[in-house]
Amino acid sequence: MWKPNSITAATSTTYRFQTFAQDCGLDTRGGKTSVMERVTNVFCGGGGGTNTNLQTSNVNVTPDKPSRGGPIPGGTPASGNIKGLNNGTTNRGRTLRNRAKNVPLASGGTGGHATPATWEQLIQDDHFLGHFFLYFTAGERRVLAQVCSRWRDVLYARPRLWAGLVPVVRCREARVMASSSRTRLYASLVRRGFHSLVLLGAADEDALELTHSFPLAQRHVHSLSLRCCAVTDRGLEAMLDHLQALFELELAGCNEITEAGLWACLTPRIVSLSLSDCINVADEAVGAVAQLLPSLYEFSLQAYHVTDAALGYFSPKQSGSLSILRLQSCWELTNHGVVNIVHSLPNLTVLSLSGCSKVTDDGVELIAENLPRLRSLDLSWCPRITDASLECIACDLNHLEELTLDRCVNVTDIGVGYISTMGSLSALFLRWCLQLRDFGLQHLCSMRSLQVLSVAGCPLLTSSGLSSLIQLRHLHELELTNCPGTSRELFDYLREHLPHCLIIE
Repeated sequence: MWKPNSITAATSTTYRFQTFAQDCGLDTRGGKTSVMERVTNVFCGGGGGTNTNLQTSNVNVTPDKPSRGGPIPGGTPASGNIKGLNNGTTNRGRTLRNRAKNVPLASGGTGGHATPATWEQLIQDDHFLGHFFLYFTAGERRVLAQVCSRWRDVLYARPRLWAGLVPVVRCREARVMASSSRTRLYASLVRRGFHSLVLLGAADEDALELTHSFPLAQRHVHSLSLRCCAVTDRGLEAMLDHLQALFELELAGCNEITEAGLWACLTPRIVSLSLSDCINVADEAVGAVAQLLPSLYEFSLQAYHVTDAALGYFSPKQSGSLSILRLQSCWELTNHGVVNIVHSLPNLTVLSLSGCSKVTDDGVELIAENLPRLRSLDLSWCPRITDASLECIACDLNHLEELTLDRCVNVTDIGVGYISTMGSLSALFLRWCLQLRDFGLQHLCSMRSLQVLSVAGCPLLTSSGLSSLIQLRHLHELELTNCPGTSRELFDYLREHLPHCLIIE
């Protein structure tokens, strides 16, 4: 018998069911035909009777999530060890197509059975549930999968319903689980079509246990993230040897990993690598990356002790593959390091020097003159950047689409005037630019391609200047948090004149 595990899940599901029926043009207030019968007829192809075989002409249609917001189910992730990192997105625009009468069901067998005649039968019907679950986000479906085994099987049999989530295994909790439970946990990841995995707080024993309890990871896991882990070089090597389909690796807060371990573990199949807050990572680690990963496409590095010499390890042989380079809070990097970047990696399309506080206008001039393919440039928290850098960017980076200048405290209205001449720029971030005034905003109002703008924390902007932003008719997102010049009247005015723009207060 179907029994919800919580009152919250039951209440929310009932509300969504009623909303679902209403969106399909069904009157839930009564009438000659019950709501259950009418919903069944719509989604199972019945003609008003109870003897019609289950069919649907809209099986591949994904409806938009109803605008009438209901309570969101609460609860904990299944097995207590899986956590969605984001709620995913709703699938849209699917083509209408008739489904054959005999279709595989999540529980096995095929269709062709009698139309559900009771509420209990309907809410366990594979065809109906396949549509009904589309009215929830991927994050909400985590809770629905715990209502009963039937709902779990239907959800697990449709990997597209889990798009947008990344499973997180909390290793401290997983250690106290029975071995069979861990095996079922990992098997459920495969059933739902997950190809990414995050291990939180793992040690070597967890790495070795993963290779034993999750044999399918060898070909199913493409992306691995180790966060705040005590895994040593030995454990990392065991995992990378096991994950033969892995091509994306993140190490964050893994202080037991050494540079020697990276030299021993990194394999040429890795095309995306992120290293952050690993205290043993320094220049030699960059050397290992440059030498061992010839197909590297994206490299993110956050390491306080990396110097200009590290960037000298890159050579023109990486220029054909490496397109995205993010160097964050590398405090020791100077303009000499920038020279190494522009000479060795002239084909970069994304570059971040966020927090590289020793880079000056001369370094930015080198970037502008030698990296013509840049689409995104992040110079946030670079206090030595001035309007002279923005003049170089505006003159030479003709294909730049995104520019981040957060906390560039020496940028003024003059520099913003240079930026306003860039016809390709669609996203501009000027958070906490303390010298930006209303006059600078007037320059921005001429940018017809601008879709995303942030002036959060700019203390000199007034309500009058901010109200002029209604001229940016193509704006999709405007961030105004911590701006003293804002008011409730201003937000209402902006929303009235920019109805398609998300105003972030």
